[in-house]
Amino acid sequence: MDNKEFAAKLEERTRKFAVRIIRLSSKLPNSPEGRVIRDQITKSGTSIGANYREANRARSKADFKNKLRICESEASETQYWLEVIVAAEILTLDEVKAGYEECSELLAIFTSITSKL
Repeated sequence: MDNKEFAAKLEERTRKFAVRIIRLSSKLPNSPEGRVIRDQITKSGTSIGANYREANRARSKADFKNKLRICESEASETQYWLEVIVAAEILTLDEVKAGYEECSELLAIFTSITSKL
């Protein structure tokens, strides 16, 4: 797989992840706390793909690396909110497990890419 194919597949994967997070966030309660968590996880979870798409259209290597670091940071934040959701017993581990695992893989991918730049 060449770089363009990899980039296209990762863009698709991050887009699917964004949809997963949006669907998961719709399961959160409509309480003040639930709304705060919903807003936070939706922003961070959808930002991963948006920033990756921007990275693929970067104007320089430094811009590319910076955008990837944002992807890394947003993935880490999304993991945090998923952990909070489980710890606060808002959703069960089973309900967030697949999303958490995908987020962990995305974080590992972005960490690996940025470490090589």
